[in-house]
Amino acid sequence: MRVRTKAAFLFASLLGWQAAHAATISNHDLVRPEGVRHFRVLQPDGLAPTLRPVVILLHGHGASAAWMLGQESFGAFRSQDWAKLAESRKVMLIAPDGTNASNGKQAWNDCRADATTNAPVDDAGFLSVLIDRAIAEFGADPRRIYLLGTSNGGGMAYRAGIELGPRLAAIGMQSSLMAARSSCKAPTPPLPVFITHGTADKIAPYGGAVTAFGLTGRGSGLSVGESVAVWRTLAALADAPVSYRYPHLQAGDPTSATRLTWGADPAQLQVELLRIDGGGHTGSSRTEDLTWLLRKLLGEMNHDGNTPEAAWRFFEHKRVQAVKPQ
Repeated sequence: MRVRTKAAFLFASLLGWQAAHAATISNHDLVRPEGVRHFRVLQPDGLAPTLRPVVILLHGHGASAAWMLGQESFGAFRSQDWAKLAESRKVMLIAPDGTNASNGKQAWNDCRADATTNAPVDDAGFLSVLIDRAIAEFGADPRRIYLLGTSNGGGMAYRAGIELGPRLAAIGMQSSLMAARSSCKAPTPPLPVFITHGTADKIAPYGGAVTAFGLTGRGSGLSVGESVAVWRTLAALADAPVSYRYPHLQAGDPTSATRLTWGADPAQLQVELLRIDGGGHTGSSRTEDLTWLLRKLLGEMNHDGNTPEAAWRFFEHKRVQAVKPQ
């Protein structure tokens, strides 16, 4: 059993309290053909008045914008890591809500043609209008729009990369696979892509195929390796990646983290895979931990790295129209 000291928990709680009081989170609406759509904007103290870098965060199936920003908990677990990243790096976060799917859960219409519980709405169109709003109303830098999704939100990030690629500086996915049976066209413009995935993920299996763990109607996906290969080949990047093994920080952590990067220039086209060996359907965090029940449901969380930090490290120097094949 993983042991953490009371002092560590108090320290993590203090960090969460500080992050919550160093940013403003506001609620907004957009009128769309399918109805009113909601999104939240997190603006940390000290954010530049204009040309602000923006990460758009897409929640997973059944989750919410509030969860992505640390305002709601899931299974008694509340994550503040993205809010902390925004405060420390002066990045604006925008978290939209999906729409209700046929199973009553909030979801995204990603590219999976065999996902019968996908919400049948134009979510790519919604994200395009959201980007317009971010630029016009919130001072977003049009060359520094980044998008990261988790699980079903990661599938939507893949779709955004295909349909909105020229508007995005980079996309990222956590615990998500490209559609095996796709309702989208094949991606054509190359794009920087960040992927993180656990090899022991029971919900979106690392090896692909039909979603496991008793879930139905969620479709099937390519393997992580195949998903990486699609974007690496499109970008004409060399076969061999640069590999970095994260130092192991907690003796009781059964997982390990390895970063594989294709493309040498962080300001140009790259594809990156943060592989979590032994990791489940969850991100990485050095200070947070899942409850015992969530570890049983989702699998193990890695504590050698931090998903928002790793994603921002990949995003930070990339710009729209500044990306060229190597």
